[in-house]
Amino acid sequence: MKTPVTEMFGIEFPIFAFSHCRDVVAAVSRAGGLGVLGAVAHSDEALEVDLAWIEEEVGDRPYGVDLIVPARYAGDEAGGFQTADIAALIPGTHREFLDEILERYEVPPDPDDPAGWAQRPGDAPFSLNRAQRQLDIALAHRPALIANALGSPPPEMVRRCHEEGVRVGALAGTRVHAERHVAVGVDLIIAQGGEGGGHTGEIGTMVLIPEVVDAVAPVPVLAAGGIGRGRQMAASLTLGAAGVWCGSVWLTTEEAETNPVVKQKMLDAATTDTLRSRSITGKPARMLRTAWTEEWDRDDTPDPLGMPFQPMLTDRALLRINRASHHEGSGAEKLATYFVGQIVGSMNRTRGTGQVVMDMIEEFIEAAEGLAGQLEV
Repeated sequence: MKTPVTEMFGIEFPIFAFSHCRDVVAAVSRAGGLGVLGAVAHSDEALEVDLAWIEEEVGDRPYGVDLIVPARYAGDEAGGFQTADIAALIPGTHREFLDEILERYEVPPDPDDPAGWAQRPGDAPFSLNRAQRQLDIALAHRPALIANALGSPPPEMVRRCHEEGVRVGALAGTRVHAERHVAVGVDLIIAQGGEGGGHTGEIGTMVLIPEVVDAVAPVPVLAAGGIGRGRQMAASLTLGAAGVWCGSVWLTTEEAETNPVVKQKMLDAATTDTLRSRSITGKPARMLRTAWTEEWDRDDTPDPLGMPFQPMLTDRALLRINRASHHEGSGAEKLATYFVGQIVGSMNRTRGTGQVVMDMIEEFIEAAEGLAGQLEV
């Protein structure tokens, strides 16, 4: 296939795969697409290890790294927040509510006492300082793409990447967001509709893609949001996109490190079993509808805090829930959730990551040939 992004990155298929799992990233790059490692949850040491491993696995094939630098950050006017500073500002009412949830659902203490973000020294999660350190690590390797998942990348980030010959992408949920990204010099726009998993806006993919394509031309656009099949890929290219950015569809693959309990929930889920919730990160993010999201959505419970306070509050509890969800008699299984898009209704069987890529391409070809046949006179 030949599109602006296959030429830009020297890849066979215009399929970009966002994943926190290095095995998925490497598998997609080996299959002819471009895997992108979500780095936000990585420690510095883990990021070093995973990038070195990916490069060993993919050889000369390209891969990318996704960072999170939000445009707005609760308390960022003070600057330079450390994790201890933020942890001290979390209201006691929210801590008490979270403890009450864990007790009511009989989530046992974790004997390993996993350390969440609040227990890690140094810069706060999702902060500019944190992202800059991750950028330093990434640029010490050889990614072909650095993407920013929230807001426009800082101009200094764009400059540094370009000096190293690395392309820069940014996710956009509106035309205005995309125009701002282009103004700071990004090479690629990922236009993500509200159907997608994780942080999304409210505009649907079908409406968003042509609007963004028209607004930022000739900068290439990847379509994202509820995309995981070849027909959706064909529709995206018809709308003017140069390729697709997929995230959720990899969560039920054989290589995915998804919590097995959550993976089974995804395999069983219908399209309607997701919602946008601020209950994990403090910003609207689409995830599985579970007892966790229902508890935070009740009228008589505290509203989720802003970013980064909410993830600092909930991260350790979610680690406990994930580990306890495997144990009989624990209500943790009811609480267990994860980010996933509306494509979850089609994610009803486990396949290898490379097979997902091939299945998408085969269905894309069938759809394209079918459309061409309808145009014959």
